[in-house]
Amino acid sequence: MKAKLKKYMEWLSAEELHNDSRSWRSHLEFTRDEQQFLNDLIGSHVLDLVDSKVFKKASPLLTSLEKMEKDWTTLFKKVQLHENQLQIMIDDVDQLKMEEAYLTTHMELTNEVETYFKTYRSVKTKIFRLISSLIKKRKQKRLLN
Repeated sequence: MKAKLKKYMEWLSAEELHNDSRSWRSHLEFTRDEQQFLNDLIGSHVLDLVDSKVFKKASPLLTSLEKMEKDWTTLFKKVQLHENQLQIMIDDVDQLKMEEAYLTTHMELTNEVETYFKTYRSVKTKIFRLISSLIKKRKQKRLLN
Protein backbone atom coordinates (compact mmCIF):
# COMPACT_ATOMS: atom_id res chain seq x y z
CA MET A 1 0.00 0.00 0.00
CA LYS A 2 2.77 2.45 0.94
CA ALA A 3 4.64 1.62 -2.27
CA LYS A 4 1.54 2.41 -4.35
CA LEU A 5 0.96 5.64 -2.45
CA LYS A 6 4.60 6.63 -2.84
CA LYS A 7 4.44 6.04 -6.62
CA TYR A 8 1.31 8.16 -6.73
CA MET A 9 2.97 10.91 -4.69
CA GLU A 10 5.86 11.06 -7.15
CA TRP A 11 3.40 12.06 -9.85
CA LEU A 12 1.86 14.93 -7.93
CA SER A 13 2.76 18.38 -9.17
CA ALA A 14 4.03 21.11 -6.89
CA GLU A 15 0.67 22.84 -7.34
CA GLU A 16 -1.20 19.73 -6.18
CA LEU A 17 1.10 19.38 -3.18
CA HIS A 18 0.55 23.05 -2.36
CA ASN A 19 -3.23 22.65 -2.71
CA ASP A 20 -3.15 19.71 -0.30
CA SER A 21 -1.26 21.78 2.28
CA ARG A 22 -3.56 24.77 1.87
CA SER A 23 -6.61 22.54 2.20
CA TRP A 24 -5.23 20.94 5.38
CA ARG A 25 -4.47 24.35 6.85
CA SER A 26 -7.92 25.66 5.97
CA HIS A 27 -9.67 22.66 7.50
CA LEU A 28 -7.51 22.88 10.59
CA GLU A 29 -8.30 26.58 11.00
CA PHE A 30 -12.02 25.78 10.73
CA THR A 31 -11.59 22.97 13.25
CA ARG A 32 -9.98 25.41 15.69
CA ASP A 33 -13.08 27.64 15.48
CA GLU A 34 -15.29 24.59 15.88
CA GLN A 35 -13.36 23.50 18.95
CA GLN A 36 -13.96 26.91 20.50
CA PHE A 37 -17.67 26.51 19.77
CA LEU A 38 -17.65 23.06 21.42
CA ASN A 39 -15.91 24.48 24.48
CA ASP A 40 -18.52 27.25 24.71
CA LEU A 41 -21.32 24.70 24.26
CA ILE A 42 -19.87 22.51 26.99
CA GLY A 43 -19.47 25.56 29.24
CA SER A 44 -23.11 26.48 28.81
CA HIS A 45 -24.15 22.99 29.93
CA VAL A 46 -21.56 22.45 32.64
CA LEU A 47 -24.15 22.04 35.41
CA ASP A 48 -25.83 19.23 33.51
CA LEU A 49 -22.46 17.62 32.73
CA VAL A 50 -21.39 17.39 36.38
CA ASP A 51 -24.39 15.21 37.21
CA SER A 52 -22.90 11.90 38.36
CA LYS A 53 -24.68 9.83 35.68
CA VAL A 54 -23.70 12.15 32.86
CA PHE A 55 -20.21 12.87 34.16
CA LYS A 56 -19.13 9.28 33.50
CA LYS A 57 -19.95 9.77 29.82
CA ALA A 58 -18.76 13.36 29.61
CA SER A 59 -15.37 13.03 31.28
CA PRO A 60 -13.67 10.90 28.59
CA LEU A 61 -15.16 13.10 25.87
CA LEU A 62 -13.86 16.26 27.50
CA THR A 63 -10.45 14.64 27.90
CA SER A 64 -10.50 13.62 24.24
CA LEU A 65 -11.45 17.14 23.14
CA GLU A 66 -8.61 18.58 25.22
CA LYS A 67 -6.19 16.12 23.60
CA MET A 68 -7.51 17.03 20.14
CA GLU A 69 -6.81 20.70 20.90
CA LYS A 70 -3.21 19.91 21.88
CA ASP A 71 -2.76 17.68 18.84
CA TRP A 72 -4.20 20.46 16.69
CA THR A 73 -1.37 22.81 17.61
CA THR A 74 1.31 20.27 16.78
CA LEU A 75 -0.34 19.25 13.52
CA PHE A 76 -0.96 22.84 12.43
CA LYS A 77 2.72 23.70 12.95
CA LYS A 78 3.74 20.65 10.92
CA VAL A 79 1.43 21.65 8.08
CA GLN A 80 2.74 25.23 8.10
CA LEU A 81 6.35 24.05 8.04
CA HIS A 82 5.59 21.59 5.26
CA GLU A 83 3.87 24.29 3.25
CA ASN A 84 6.88 26.59 3.70
CA GLN A 85 9.23 23.87 2.49
CA LEU A 86 7.43 23.47 -0.83
CA GLN A 87 10.15 25.64 -2.36
CA ILE A 88 12.30 22.50 -2.51
CA MET A 89 9.98 21.10 -5.16
CA ILE A 90 9.83 24.19 -7.38
CA ASP A 91 13.29 25.75 -7.20
CA ASP A 92 14.59 24.14 -10.45
CA VAL A 93 17.48 22.65 -8.51
CA ASP A 94 17.79 18.87 -8.50
CA GLN A 95 17.93 17.90 -4.85
CA LEU A 96 16.66 14.35 -5.12
CA LYS A 97 17.11 13.41 -1.48
CA MET A 98 15.40 16.56 -0.24
CA GLU A 99 12.59 16.21 -2.77
CA GLU A 100 12.10 12.58 -1.79
CA ALA A 101 12.08 13.56 1.89
CA TYR A 102 9.45 16.22 1.10
CA LEU A 103 7.26 13.66 -0.66
CA THR A 104 7.69 11.20 2.19
CA THR A 105 6.72 13.90 4.68
CA HIS A 106 3.73 14.80 2.51
CA MET A 107 2.61 11.17 2.51
CA GLU A 108 3.02 10.93 6.29
CA LEU A 109 1.18 14.20 6.82
CA THR A 110 -1.63 12.99 4.57
CA ASN A 111 -2.10 10.01 6.87
CA GLU A 112 -1.73 12.07 10.03
CA VAL A 113 -4.23 14.71 8.91
CA GLU A 114 -6.76 12.08 7.84
CA THR A 115 -6.41 10.25 11.16
CA TYR A 116 -6.76 13.51 13.09
CA PHE A 117 -9.95 14.50 11.29
CA LYS A 118 -11.45 11.03 11.61
CA THR A 119 -10.82 11.04 15.37
CA TYR A 120 -11.99 14.64 15.72
CA ARG A 121 -15.27 13.95 13.88
CA SER A 122 -15.92 11.01 16.19
CA VAL A 123 -15.32 13.07 19.35
CA LYS A 124 -17.39 15.97 18.01
CA THR A 125 -20.30 13.68 17.14
CA LYS A 126 -20.28 12.11 20.60
CA ILE A 127 -20.21 15.54 22.26
CA PHE A 128 -23.12 16.77 20.14
CA ARG A 129 -25.13 13.65 20.97
CA LEU A 130 -24.45 14.05 24.67
CA ILE A 131 -25.34 17.76 24.72
CA SER A 132 -28.42 17.08 22.59
CA SER A 133 -29.64 14.47 25.05
CA LEU A 134 -29.06 16.91 27.93
CA ILE A 135 -31.09 19.60 26.16
CA LYS A 136 -33.93 17.13 25.54
CA LYS A 137 -33.95 16.09 29.20
CA ARG A 138 -34.00 19.72 30.31
CA LYS A 139 -36.95 20.45 28.02
CA GLN A 140 -38.83 17.39 29.30
CA LYS A 141 -38.30 18.52 32.90
CA ARG A 142 -39.62 21.99 32.07
CA LEU A 143 -42.69 20.53 30.37
CA LEU A 144 -43.42 18.31 33.37
CA ASN A 145 -43.14 21.20 35.83
